[in-house]
Amino acid sequence: MTIISRDKALELLEENLGNRNLIRHCLAAEAVMRALAEDRGEDADLWGITGLLHDLDYEKTVDDHKNHGLVSAGMLEGLLPQESITAIESHNYENNGVERVSDIDYLLAAGESITGLIVAVALVYPDKILQPVKLKSVLKRMNMSAFARSVPRETIRDCSKAGYELDEFVRLSLEAMKGIASEIGL
Repeated sequence: MTIISRDKALELLEENLGNRNLIRHCLAAEAVMRALAEDRGEDADLWGITGLLHDLDYEKTVDDHKNHGLVSAGMLEGLLPQESITAIESHNYENNGVERVSDIDYLLAAGESITGLIVAVALVYPDKILQPVKLKSVLKRMNMSAFARSVPRETIRDCSKAGYELDEFVRLSLEAMKGIASEIGL
């Protein structure tokens, strides 16, 4: 199956999401998923597009959390393979009940979650940019439940279910986000 092109995926994202910060979050998730795919020898384009489109329905389902991911799945039918659609559905397992089974499922959920923690860490730095953020700082704040309270730490730790130690997962994610810092305003 051919997958939707990145240009078309970005177009779809722009058509469905008006919030610039949400689009930046999707770009960060794309970068993280691409880095993880490259690290594992997976299809980086497919994993990247999966990360990019994971919150496609967010503004449509903001008041209907149980359908977040499911609406995206319907919108993406025929544009992505089933493994990507299932990962997009299951990234919201806590609300919609679609279980995570495969590595891409666990890594999309962990990857989109770690972006929130990394952004929060960057924002406490004086210049509010990613470049000075250190791995150690992100790992330290993983254990501070009052910091970035809405970031689901257990979902991030589930990277282990796809074979990653937490420090390696965070390192890859941080490097990926630093690589697109200007695109995400950090």
